[in-house]
Amino acid sequence: MLMRFTIEERHLTDTDGRPITAPDAVTFRSFDAETVDDAVRLYARDEPAELIGDVLKFPGFQGVATIRKATGVYTLQVTPSSQQYHL
Repeated sequence: MLMRFTIEERHLTDTDGRPITAPDAVTFRSFDAETVDDAVRLYARDEPAELIGDVLKFPGFQGVATIRKATGVYTLQVTPSSQQYHL
């Protein structure tokens, strides 16, 4: 069963390791996936991004992950959306 996940991407540091404090440092994307891990993998594939460490999972299909892209380091907060799909 696929579920829609919303991923909040928060820009943590730039390429030099300096913290990002701009208000536009947060973006949101949606992915249809079976699990939190699958949603993060889809995100990493679409962005080109590298997962740093493991996806930390919480009850209720929620999770947190850290990724690295060419523009810096980001944290991802993964939460289920209100929509789900049945195949």
